[in-house]
Amino acid sequence: MSDAASLGNAGACVFDAYGTLFDFAAAADRCRDDLGDKADELNILWRAKQLQYTWLRSLMGEYVEFWQITGDALDYAMESLGIEDAALRRKLMDLYLKLDTFPEIEDMLARLKDGGMKTAILSNGSPDMLKSAVEGAQLGELLDAVISVDSLRIYKPHPSVYQLAVDALDVPADRICFMSSNAWDANGAAAFGFQVVWCNRYAQKSERLPGEPVHMITTLAELPALLDL
Repeated sequence: MSDAASLGNAGACVFDAYGTLFDFAAAADRCRDDLGDKADELNILWRAKQLQYTWLRSLMGEYVEFWQITGDALDYAMESLGIEDAALRRKLMDLYLKLDTFPEIEDMLARLKDGGMKTAILSNGSPDMLKSAVEGAQLGELLDAVISVDSLRIYKPHPSVYQLAVDALDVPADRICFMSSNAWDANGAAAFGFQVVWCNRYAQKSERLPGEPVHMITTLAELPALLDL
């Protein structure tokens, strides 16, 4: 990681959605009474398969919306754990549309907007999923754009996905500050040319991949100071 004191030349802040702004564990957490001691295991497996299916479908050229991938991953996780409960599946999927944000998100975005920064989401999420999440968290007024990969029909970390933010915001790649909690996404965005701040919420190890974030933080509450805001 860089020892640079700030990211003062950034013209826009672009955020990954799931795991970065929205807590993907919230759905399973709200079903602990139903899931019992399988809640944590289901959450881990659900998320792992969700990501794996985005990468594998991109390589296969077999795109489907992230909503279907999320359901397919949940089906795999539930079957793997021996959970057969159609009502619970519907409940978990419904809750995924209404995920909690992390505690610092609203204040952090407000500080960026007050400082004149453009803000956006760039996500694998399908448009309807992102619309539901943003409206549920009441973040709409704090975002200039909500960008889905769906228009390209391919998932991160394909370089064309990151180009969507450049085009939507009319800001050069080297002046976009990109935040993700996913190490692979942080590396992919850095390899593309963004200034990347890896929000390492989950104490991950660094990936052995091209691209290097310029900063690592553990909460997005630390971001405004890096931008001199």
